[in-house]
Parts: sequence; structure tokens; C-alpha cells
Amino acid sequence: MLFNSYIYIFLFLPASVGGYFLLNHYRRQTLADVFLVFANLFFYAWWDWRYLPLLVLSVAFNFYIGKRVDPQFGRPRQHKTALIFGLAVNLGALAFFKYADFFIENLNLVAGLQVKPLGLGFPLAISFFTFVQIAYLVDRFRGGIEKESFIKYALFATFFPQLLSGPIVRHGQMKAQYAGQKQRHLNWENVYAGLVLFSMGLFKKVFIADTFAVWATAGFDHAGSLNLVEAWITSISYTLQIYYDFSGYTDMAIGSARFFNIHLPQNFNSPYKALNIQDFWRRWHMTLSGWLRDYLFIPLGGSRGGSFNTYRNLMITFVLCGLWHGAGWTFIFWGLMHGAAIVIHRRWSASGYKMPVFPAWVLTFLFLNISWVFFRAPDFQTAISVLSGMINIGSLYSAADLKSMFSAANLIPGEYTAKIMAWLACFSGLAFLAGNSNQLTENIQPSIRWAFITLILLLMGMPDFQQPSEFLYFNF
Repeated sequence: MLFNSYIYIFLFLPASVGGYFLLNHYRRQTLADVFLVFANLFFYAWWDWRYLPLLVLSVAFNFYIGKRVDPQFGRPRQHKTALIFGLAVNLGALAFFKYADFFIENLNLVAGLQVKPLGLGFPLAISFFTFVQIAYLVDRFRGGIEKESFIKYALFATFFPQLLSGPIVRHGQMKAQYAGQKQRHLNWENVYAGLVLFSMGLFKKVFIADTFAVWATAGFDHAGSLNLVEAWITSISYTLQIYYDFSGYTDMAIGSARFFNIHLPQNFNSPYKALNIQDFWRRWHMTLSGWLRDYLFIPLGGSRGGSFNTYRNLMITFVLCGLWHGAGWTFIFWGLMHGAAIVIHRRWSASGYKMPVFPAWVLTFLFLNISWVFFRAPDFQTAISVLSGMINIGSLYSAADLKSMFSAANLIPGEYTAKIMAWLACFSGLAFLAGNSNQLTENIQPSIRWAFITLILLLMGMPDFQQPSEFLYFNF
């Protein structure tokens, strides 16, 4: 079920909130939790019911293994064995559904075989709910999680606002919220804050991201014929599309959770204001960055053992980060680029040199814009074509004149390049200079001004609801 759809906004979300708090009002707390778990499963099954058993089995399996990795159960060796088994099953399921055909295709290419791909469908959200539950097993193995009922665990693992594309939550962040008595009573301040956040996310997704998606898609579909201006329009359009799409999803997720008095962790903090690549990863998809640090980079050895080991661990972490996003060599190369950039930044910082603010920001944004080309492109040839267009200065002089290039866009028939440039300037400026949704709503209080802004944002998003578009991270 899509957040940007009539059925979610006008039916599912109100029914879920209403049913949950109504049952709590009559002191049916366990029944209220069961109701919300079934609402979560219904939300997931709406997209494709065939993968619902996989989600249910994953939740049941990890709850069972979680008890076996607990330090209070059995002998220490049994805890570690159970943890290794649990991690292997989780990662094995992820690899099977997401990477089996990628492995077969490359095996055929290298070995000259003709093994038929399995043609498996991609279970929605498997990357996200797998990471959530791996973190749960590791934290429980470390002794940071107390015993709880299966319903409480299922509620944590399947909570629909964060189920499909995050934020990637930790059990320690959420347990007290699900168990607290204050959370069981409708809080109109949280409802108000949730509605404002949701409206901001809806505006980002429907009005901004989906508009840039048209120009980005057209450019990548015609990558071989882009001139200089068109290639830059294409790359920056996608750079803005993926930010407004994913941060818009996150705002809607956090806003939806607030209706239930649940505070999901922040996932974006104005990432395009970053002054270096390390700063970017502290601001972009923050819950994934934290997960990779705590459950991959540090277990690999982190920064221990000298510079070589640190750089090796960073490269492994970011290559696997790229692979997590998609089963393709362009994703792996994207991760490799970011790993190399982090290593270079660390070497630069260690040397004692410091770049002025504006050149540092420009260099960082240019790198991000280039790396997103590989992230978006279906293959290396398309990526190279777009990048070639971006440096093809000669294409400016091959046009009849500059006026014709800016007045009639070759990129999108019927559109005008002036309009595209205005959108790029406006929403680039918004990403670079304005406060983000978390800052704007940090201490929000009910007011006529905010009510008016929320209404406008909702109305600007609703006209396109007849054919709601998917979120980009549904593919990852």
C-alpha cells in the first residue's frame, strides 16, 4: 500500500489509528496490539499477498532464535551458535531472493554456462526487515534486550510506517514506546505534528520528486543523444528526485507513526548541505549509516589496527552498502566510489589541510551528483553516456544558438527548458539553504498558519493520486 494513495490516507490510516485507540480505551491492550499487528500484515499484503508468508516466517524465526541467543539461555557456546545460525538464515534468504539471478548471470558470463535464471520476484521490504531483525539478534546476543511476548516483537518488527523503506529501527529505541501506557491514549498534539510531517512528505514526493522523475527518466532513456545542458538537467534532476522521494517517504513514515504516539528516528538532516563525504553519510539515510557502522564496520575491526585495516574495513562496508541497494555492478561501483571518497577524505583530514567552506561544498555536491548517475543508470554504458554529455562542451556550439537551446527543450517534447531550469534552481535552493522538515517541526504548536500550510501541501499533492507512483527505495 502506498502512502501517497487515497486508500491509505482516507481509509487505512484512520481505521488503524481509530481501531487501536478504541481498543485501548476499553482496556483491551493485548487485543489492541494484536489488532495493530494484523493491520501491519494487511498493509504489507496489499502490495503482493504472495510474500506475506515470508514476512510472517521471518518474524517467527527471529523471535525464536532471539530467545536462543539471549545470554540467560543455556551455555555461552549455544548462544554464539544460535546467533551464527540466525544470521546465516537471514542473510541467506536475502541473498536467495535478491541476488540469485545476479549470481547466475555473472556465473554464465564468466564460465560460459547457460544456467537459466530463477526469475524470482523481489519480496517488498526484504532488505529493510532483514536488517531490522539482524540488529535485534545481535543486540539480544549482547544482552541489551529483555524478554518479551511474541506479539510485542511482531509489533516492533512489522510496524507499518517503517516496514517498507525504513527508518531502520533498533529494538532498544522502540520497546519502551510500544510498552508505555501514555502511548495508548490518543494525543492530539502528536496527531497534529504527524499530519504536518505527513503533508510535507507528501508534497516532497508527489509535487517535487515525481516532477523531477519525468526529466530524469527521459534523460537516462536517451542518454546517448544528450548535449551538455540536457545531461546536466538529467543528472541534477535525479539527484533531487532521489532526495525528495526518499526524504518525503521518511517524513510520511515518521508522520504516520506519530499518530500512534511513536517517535521513529530521524533519517535525513539536509544531506546536500554536507561539506565532505563523511558529513554526507552522517546526514543521508542516517539509520542505514548507523546500522552499517554498528553491525558491519565495527565488527570488521573498525578503526583498530592501523590505517590499512581501517581503509580496508571502510571499503568493504561501502561495497556491501552498494550491493545492499541493488543486485547490479553499477550499485557495487557506486559503493566503491563512496568508499574510496571516504578513504581520501580521511587521508586529507589526517594531513592537517582544510578546504574553505564553499569549495568543499561544491566538490562534495559534484561528487554526489556524479555518483548518483551510476546509482540510477541501468548499466555502465548509460552512465558513461550521461557523464560524457556532462563534459561535452562542444555540444553547446553545435546548436543553432543558445537561445534556441534554452527556449525549446530537446529533452522533453512540449516542455520548456526555462521551466526546468526554474525548478532546478528553486528546489536545489530549498535543499541547499532551507531548514529541513525535522527542524521546522521540532517544536511545532497548533496554529492557524501551520493549519493553512498543511492544507495547501495536502491539496498540492492530491491531484496526482489517481495513479500514485512508487517510492524509489521500494526497489532496494
